[in-house]
Amino acid sequence: MQHERPLPDRATIPADPPFGAARLVVEGVRLVRGERGLFEELSFAVAAGEARQVTGPNGAGKTSLLRAVAALQAIEAGRIALEPEEETPLAERAHFIGHLDAVKPALTLAENLAFWAAMLGGASGETEPALAALGLADLADLPAAILSAGQRRRLALARLIVAARPLWILDEPMTALDKASAALFTTLMERHLKAGGLILAATHGPLGLAAATETRLA
Repeated sequence: MQHERPLPDRATIPADPPFGAARLVVEGVRLVRGERGLFEELSFAVAAGEARQVTGPNGAGKTSLLRAVAALQAIEAGRIALEPEEETPLAERAHFIGHLDAVKPALTLAENLAFWAAMLGGASGETEPALAALGLADLADLPAAILSAGQRRRLALARLIVAARPLWILDEPMTALDKASAALFTTLMERHLKAGGLILAATHGPLGLAAATETRLA
């Protein structure tokens, strides 16, 4: 297993291109898992440049809500939209980073990220800067099987850079990150918000963003 390498200076992290004034709307949403109702009439909005933390105990529906926003789970009632609405579906205007890192162990780090760049409509030339921004450039040609849990998480988070999308949907994004890596990712989030991006994150702890608001599920 590789030792953790020093992280890059935060000034070298690429900034997102400016986004338009998008707004995420969750209105009157009812969500059911199995035969159990998770919540009803849930409503909130996230404007451009804002972050919202979804908190609550285990089983309250945090992950289910994020999956519903990402169009990976159906809702029973209500409306979820990224306004202004476009022909491009919401799911193709958002990144979803869940509990699973979706890393192929047999592929190199560069190959893993190139796959995601192609899948997400990003530019293949962005893979090297993305790996460098997450402190993984020296490992680019090594198989992902050698990565530590923290490095795997950083490789997953690098997908946010290779394809610019306004909405980041993040499920416990700080999982497995040490203090330095968490600070680095906070800088990435701050730059995304400064560019007019939006963040919806389920988390048990603070994101480190001063302006983040909260939706708590019972």
